[in-house]
Amino acid sequence: MRRRLGRDCLYVPSCRLGLYVALRHWCPPGGRVLMSPVNDDVIFFVVLAAGLRPVQAPLRADDGTIDTTAVPDSVWDGLSAVLTTNLYGNPDPAPELRARCDRLGIPLLEDAAHAIGTVVAGRPVGSFGDASVFSLSKHTGAGTGGFLTVADPAAREELARARDELLTPSRLSAELVHGLRPYAEAAVRGLRLTGAARAALRLLGFEERTDIRMALRPEELARALAPTPSLDAFDSWVRVDMHSYRLVPGRVGSRRTQRLLLRLDERLAAHLAGTQRLLDTPWAAPRPGPAQPLFRVPLLVEDRDAAAAALARHRITVGHLYDPPLDVYAGDRFTDASPAPSAAAWFARHALPVDPLQADRVAAVLDRSGVRPARPPGAASVRVPTRIPANVLRDPPRVRRSPR
Repeated sequence: MRRRLGRDCLYVPSCRLGLYVALRHWCPPGGRVLMSPVNDDVIFFVVLAAGLRPVQAPLRADDGTIDTTAVPDSVWDGLSAVLTTNLYGNPDPAPELRARCDRLGIPLLEDAAHAIGTVVAGRPVGSFGDASVFSLSKHTGAGTGGFLTVADPAAREELARARDELLTPSRLSAELVHGLRPYAEAAVRGLRLTGAARAALRLLGFEERTDIRMALRPEELARALAPTPSLDAFDSWVRVDMHSYRLVPGRVGSRRTQRLLLRLDERLAAHLAGTQRLLDTPWAAPRPGPAQPLFRVPLLVEDRDAAAAALARHRITVGHLYDPPLDVYAGDRFTDASPAPSAAAWFARHALPVDPLQADRVAAVLDRSGVRPARPPGAASVRVPTRIPANVLRDPPRVRRSPR
């Protein structure tokens, strides 16, 4: 990854732990961090745990990226850092954000968990910030691990010490669960016991949400904020769906991660082919530039829940949803609201993130189900076909896909 990105990389057990280390290193206590409101709530709690105040940014309605033109000067002037999201792999405007941060003298931190193969302005996402964090559980399918990259190699040693102070020892039980999980999931899927699989994952601590957002628990959250914030005080929120986020990796997990990382280019080629297919469907918002190997493709549909249900009937799982936006979810007690929230609310309500590796099945199900596309506010009025053109469903590209 150092060769790929052209900067030093530091392995971390999870993207969320890497982000916490970066926030504590680059941001002053009590600082204000501009971030996307359409984001995983775990990241929101990581920012709070680092002793920082989240400031929700306005977004573009068509792809959920940060809209730099809608951020008032009064907001820019009060920031201590900017944190990108690159939601589903769609790149935030890193060159503009880098230039703005340079003028303000504040760090740019890139969350590239979804964007390990995304390029913007001819450079990889993750090569613009003072630091960036990546996940090895997304495109690679490793299920664990991540890394923190730094622009200044001199910072690596101090970051490594900070990481090591937060780690917890590896456990044999965690190693066994990690090693057996992919095979158990594959067997359950093959036996069509998806409901049983989800119940088992919840028992193991891999899936704890009963709704899109986890329970906020505002009074407990206020008590966690009262003393000096720390990762321990916020552990019950930060660990959701990944209790091993601070765990020293064992040999089984490390070997599997290394093996899957060697196939990254193959996986990215498959994601790119699927993304290109989905961008040719009526539910995709037009976007400039070449296609990217998105982790999930956010199709825009009138009734997101109905579309997700139609896919579920064919055992196609929708990617992570982030609805409502964080400023609605947390309120002004815990975050600064976006100065222009409507676009984020629209995107959160209409985005249907789907796996590009299942592009043909997804397109066929949505077409047969009569799912109607949605057009972002302010988009030009165009005639949208009610069915997918025949050439989009015919002759899919032949891409050899790695077994999960």
